[in-house]
Amino acid sequence: MKAMVLAAGLGTRLRPLTGSISKPMAPIVNRPVMYHILRLLKHHGITQAVANLHYHPHAITNYFGKGQKLDIDLRYSLEAELLGTAGGVKKVQKFIGDETFIVISGDALTDIDLGRLIEQHRRAGGIATLALKKVEDPSSFGVVILDKNNRILGFQEKPEPGEELSNLCNCGIYIFEPEVFDHIPKDTFYDYGKQVFPDFVSREIRFHGFEIDGYWNDVGSLDQYRIGNFDALTGKVDVEIPGREVKEDIFVGEGTSIAGSAILKPPILLGSNCRVGEKVSLTGPLVIGDQSIIEDGASLEGVIKWRAAQTGAGAKVLGGIIGSGAHLRDDVQMHNRAVVGDRCVIGAGSVLAPEVRLEPFTVIDADTHVRE
Repeated sequence: MKAMVLAAGLGTRLRPLTGSISKPMAPIVNRPVMYHILRLLKHHGITQAVANLHYHPHAITNYFGKGQKLDIDLRYSLEAELLGTAGGVKKVQKFIGDETFIVISGDALTDIDLGRLIEQHRRAGGIATLALKKVEDPSSFGVVILDKNNRILGFQEKPEPGEELSNLCNCGIYIFEPEVFDHIPKDTFYDYGKQVFPDFVSREIRFHGFEIDGYWNDVGSLDQYRIGNFDALTGKVDVEIPGREVKEDIFVGEGTSIAGSAILKPPILLGSNCRVGEKVSLTGPLVIGDQSIIEDGASLEGVIKWRAAQTGAGAKVLGGIIGSGAHLRDDVQMHNRAVVGDRCVIGAGSVLAPEVRLEPFTVIDADTHVRE
């Protein structure tokens, strides 16, 4: 079976983190979320995949190449103009061929049993099968309405509280028969959720939905991005955590040095070739990217820090996200839920208030108080 990985989206809901990378490249425990998706496919014996690309495509191709890191055959379909979830798949019809295939979002975090979903699809016998997940607040999602035999009867887009007809949301993971291509026009924007599936309903074409038991997170907001990282770090989702577990729930990559006076309270992931200075306090959950520097006396708690970011001496960071190559100079204070984009420079003694969002390459002068 072959797979189509949807990786062309703009990731606007994760800005400023996606100001200089595409959402599938946002790291979850120091590896792109798309890495975990490809690893899941490989785990279930799916070793041929194509990914559609549009926004910052070279970040994806440079990282994954032809799939060698995961021992899969990975190809790409570049979309100069976005074609939508269905239009993008139509473009790779020749690669897919005339066999059953899977379409999966490259920017969501999941460990679902794809083998079981494929088995349910074959047993049900329709043109398509959708993976569904029960959610507590359906108002944030489009929900799917099923009959007693799991046949899809309709959809309800972001219902008001109390008006929902279902609490099963569409996870963006589909099993298709090749006949689906007959329902998608060529070389035009076309969407499964807005066009293909409603057309199936109106024409009474049989397709099904099945509730999945595993973990699923659409990583659709900065909060969900935080949750996804910390769920992965604490084992709530089955992903591979890089590094060696030096103490219970403390993972450290190769070449990382930690001063003897530093205090580490798990769960913590420190990437490769990091440097942690004297009297540093690290309190989990904490994910620190490769080549990060944390200078003497700095304190970090509940933080996600991307590759090659620097935290100056005496800095205090509580619950924020720091982009790649960003530099927080000495004595900076960064408060809960603040987000600093790639390669920002925050001057010494500055304070970032809660909820502040700084786009990539922003420079803040010393002793500046930045409010939302």
